[in-house]
Amino acid sequence: MLEKMGQLAKKAAYELSFEETTHINKALRDMAVQLLKRKDEILSANALDMAQAEEKGMSSALKDRLLITDKRLSGMAEGLRQVASLESPVGKGLDFYNRPNGLKIIKKSVPIGVIGVIYESRPNVTVDVFALCFKTQNAVILRGGSDCINSNKALCAIIRDCLLMNGMNEDYCQLIEDTSRSSASELMKLDKYVDLLIPRGGEGLIRTVVENSTIPVIETGTGNCHIYVDSTADKDMAVKIINNAKTQRIGVCNACESLVIHSSVLSSIFPAICEDLMKNGVEIRGDERACEAYPGLVQASEEDYGREYLDLIISVKTVDSLTEAVEHINKYNTGHSDAIITRNQKNAIYFMEHVDAACTYVNASTRFTDGFEFGFGAEIGISTQKLHARGPMGLSALTSYKYQILGNGQIRE
Repeated sequence: MLEKMGQLAKKAAYELSFEETTHINKALRDMAVQLLKRKDEILSANALDMAQAEEKGMSSALKDRLLITDKRLSGMAEGLRQVASLESPVGKGLDFYNRPNGLKIIKKSVPIGVIGVIYESRPNVTVDVFALCFKTQNAVILRGGSDCINSNKALCAIIRDCLLMNGMNEDYCQLIEDTSRSSASELMKLDKYVDLLIPRGGEGLIRTVVENSTIPVIETGTGNCHIYVDSTADKDMAVKIINNAKTQRIGVCNACESLVIHSSVLSSIFPAICEDLMKNGVEIRGDERACEAYPGLVQASEEDYGREYLDLIISVKTVDSLTEAVEHINKYNTGHSDAIITRNQKNAIYFMEHVDAACTYVNASTRFTDGFEFGFGAEIGISTQKLHARGPMGLSALTSYKYQILGNGQIRE
């Protein structure tokens, strides 16, 4: 089955390279309309997935990832409209130069080709990924998890219907409906047809894909995100930002999982942070000094500092300097997003320059690490590696480039 899908995707990618951007944009806007028009169909399918999640005893964080609401559906539609409004990076001249022998060399951005995406319980990924791949003229093969299969089927059916309505090849978007492990394993070996594979999900999924794929992989998602409360931090700002980063949505990769506290604010700022988090049901696992500073904390283990909880749990490490804070963060972070709360500009610059993460923040919540929030319309994932893309991956991250060389009879001596 997947061999056939690979063949269709390869053919579709070639056809897609001829599509005009205006035609692609119209199809994306039509999809936005159809998502809302066929809302009942989508929500009914999602209700089946939610019922199965309840039967399985899925955690509240994972159920939140799976849930489609009117608001989230409107967000998907808005994402489609935003992607349609963005300038396409495909076909751009990136560089141009003349050689002494008269050759003219042009470096030009081009689609990657066929992109495969393996993801878990987030049906919005279906729409976001397709929109970005389609806009950059890449065909896509989607393989979602069993938890969201009904939602994914409904969303893909609408996408494919809209492609046909616009006289396009419906195989620009294909969904693998077999959610067994064997289908994922087979997709990982489809290097004859798939040019890039992107896993979106938990650490286990990402590690499995990285270790078993014969297709080039971009690692995304795992987020042990830190917030460092500096000695000069504003108390009210610290409480507000940490609350948002930890509790606004607990099951996402840009949620704060680890606090780093300067020892000088243990008595002045830290108690207010703890009181606010505990009021919101957060369990705080602190080191010895943190536990002494505020009663009711759980003693943290070394393992806690490297955990992505995806739950109402947060770790706390006390430090005596900015340098120590940065060293701790670089030891335990996952290269995703880390923030400092400070009124010292010099400390802010040091933090941004020396923390090794895709996104570093000053006085803002880590929850902003998101393609939509960055103005990309959507994202195909948040890359935590350094090649070939890093951070929220928008349109430009889904292109490669080629060299076009113009001559007038030159031969190499």
